Amino acid sequence: MTSPDLNLLFALNVLLAEGSVARAARRLRLSPSAMSRTLARLREATGDPLLVRAGRGLVATPRAEELRSQVGRVVQDAEVLLRPAELLDPRSLDRIFTLRTNESFVEEFAPRLVARIEADAPGVRLRFAPKSDKDAMSLREAAIDLEIGVAGETGPEVRIQALFRDRFIGAVRSGHPLSEGKVTPERYAAGRHISVSRRGREKGPIDEALNGFGLRRTVVCMVSGFSAALAMARASDLIASVPERHTTGARAGMHSFPLPVATLDVTISMLWHPRLDADPAQRWLRECVREVCSKH
Repeated sequence: MTSPDLNLLFALNVLLAEGSVARAARRLRLSPSAMSRTLARLREATGDPLLVRAGRGLVATPRAEELRSQVGRVVQDAEVLLRPAELLDPRSLDRIFTLRTNESFVEEFAPRLVARIEADAPGVRLRFAPKSDKDAMSLREAAIDLEIGVAGETGPEVRIQALFRDRFIGAVRSGHPLSEGKVTPERYAAGRHISVSRRGREKGPIDEALNGFGLRRTVVCMVSGFSAALAMARASDLIASVPERHTTGARAGMHSFPLPVATLDVTISMLWHPRLDADPAQRWLRECVREVCSKH
């Protein structure tokens, strides 16, 4: 069996990006006839016409659209592998890195991350952007160097690496009735609760889990962040349900307990655009984040 010509992948990536044999030929510095022969080979290899005429131009077939993102990732990975490695001296860096994450991560992890980075690169500054700025284009255009949080729907080109898992727990003021004795689903549901939601939602996975016991909790207020929920719980008889690792410092002096109902753990990941994969400074930054999160 003949081995596939991997150069065809680079040609296919350019053809699908340009949607034109002539423009692809110019970009690859080939003659139009050579580019046409390459397209013919690609059609034979894939068993699909890939680009078909529509009026004066060419349009991609459904198979070509399906291949577009896959080929792009393969070509980007190949370019990273073939790019020469560079040695980085962090002490020579004079840059601002922008990390998009929630306030709880900043409060719990940022002090150690800043200290870790200052130890190696005193000229580096960190900018923590709020989650309200979230949009896919920020990563694609490198307005954001790194996003940290629960990975939702992302573009197919975004890189994702898990950092740690977190679970939700309950937190109440010292001396709260739930600080003594076993916290059962009934006792937990009978209390007055704070809901945390950036979108102002009153119900969530905890309420779904309580429904399985035929129980319903009373949510008396909704806030957008875990710090606000803990501050309110600390000063009242309200119950805050928060992620454990994100709120270790913020819960100091409070009573914490495992939730009496099963909820799924959340995986906290960092996300970045592949164009930053091989940049030595970006790789160093990601390693600093990994190190700080793994030691917590």
